[in-house]
Amino acid sequence: MSSHEPDQPTELQEQFTLLMRGLGTRTVQYQQNVASALGLYNNDFISVDILREKGPITAGELSKLTGLTTGSVTALIDRLEKTGYVRRENDPGDRRKVIIVPLYEHKADVIETYSALHTAMIALAASYTEEELTLITQFLGKAGAVLEQQIDHLNAHPPGRSNS
Repeated sequence: MSSHEPDQPTELQEQFTLLMRGLGTRTVQYQQNVASALGLYNNDFISVDILREKGPITAGELSKLTGLTTGSVTALIDRLEKTGYVRRENDPGDRRKVIIVPLYEHKADVIETYSALHTAMIALAASYTEEELTLITQFLGKAGAVLEQQIDHLNAHPPGRSNS
């Protein structure tokens, strides 16, 4: 094998990749169930989770992060504002922009819905040493970055379309 050819993945690396895909699938399934339990559409819930992670952002930024059109995001924000999950604020730096501020973290139904998962994940985390948990936490951060890069790549180069 030449030095320019990539090494073949090991069986353990392949198993790892399959388990990560499975974790992703179960995460999506869980999110869909949470969205349903909260009476939200899945895109609404994904947006709520993005806001939880990113904090207050503009509608344009939310549109870019979700891949939804600005018109769809406006309707989504209207729904989330009506149900008390977000509020709109004027951007102090640019009066033409509106900041979307998440409000749902202290909503009783959200706390109740996530309570069992939170307890189970705390118990799982407690089963590891501090060193192991530090390594796992670093890995999860890096895995999240890899996924964000892949999302950006797919958005820039959709499969099945010519890039010429």
